[in-house]
Amino acid sequence: MSTGIDSASPVLAIMGPTASGKTSLALDVAKQTDSEIISVDSALVYKGMDIGTAKPTAHEQGAVKHHLIDIIDPKDSYSVSQFVNDTTRLIGEIHERGRLPILVGGTMMYFNALINGISSLPKSNDVIREQINREAERSGWSSLHAELMNVDKVSGERIHPNDPQRITRALEVYRSTGKTLTHWQEQEGEKCPYEITQFAIAPQDRAILHERIERRFDMMLAEGFEREVKKLYERGDLNEGLPSIRSVGYRQMWQYFEGQLSQCEMRERGIIATRQLAKRQLTWLRGWQDVTWLDTFANDNLTKIAAKVTL
Repeated sequence: MSTGIDSASPVLAIMGPTASGKTSLALDVAKQTDSEIISVDSALVYKGMDIGTAKPTAHEQGAVKHHLIDIIDPKDSYSVSQFVNDTTRLIGEIHERGRLPILVGGTMMYFNALINGISSLPKSNDVIREQINREAERSGWSSLHAELMNVDKVSGERIHPNDPQRITRALEVYRSTGKTLTHWQEQEGEKCPYEITQFAIAPQDRAILHERIERRFDMMLAEGFEREVKKLYERGDLNEGLPSIRSVGYRQMWQYFEGQLSQCEMRERGIIATRQLAKRQLTWLRGWQDVTWLDTFANDNLTKIAAKVTL
């Protein structure tokens, strides 16, 4: 069997905000064809983080082969470039097995890098990073986020005011090069060599999405989300600054264990943070090129997908 890249072989992407029905749709597609699913989710890579990430169940993973789930420990990091390299390799391997690769998830930064390429960003500058951290200690991250909005509005709108890691990186790039992170990210870079047919799924009514998010968060709590995070908390080698613990829901539960939030506040802020994530995901997707929109509750989604991808 040839190991060369056939960029014409089909690749399907199902994108969308959290709680929009991506996993269910992907599994429905998989029932119609011989497929394997590649997760495009920055939280599903972590072991031991199952309930709060709405990770596909053991039954679902047994029915359809899944990739890029449970591949690293929560104390470790997984970069965008690692994702692009792993996904490009996996697509080729799935094609060699004669199957359809289905990319499923809501981490739009991963999708963007895969489809549009990763630009060569400037290297980290430890002196400037330390300067930014000292400024944050004096005036707070909200002040630095305001500065970012002033110099790079696109990045500022995409990066949450409570995301110190990404605020630091965006300001570091600007201060060290005089050009914005947005500028660097718009430069051509290495991308996945495959043509990806892209779909996005969401309810037409934003209020319905908000209701689904609230119901899912309450379901997570009922399924033992607190116990799941407590196990991570009691390990002793994890902290709130890690990308894994900054995931929506996990951060708020962590703050509950730290005594910063009451149980009621943890639930409320977890739901709010998840809704804010969904809003950011939709903002990315509204500016997306070559995407076909699907309604979460439509009965003809498989028909629309089959019209563009051979199932």
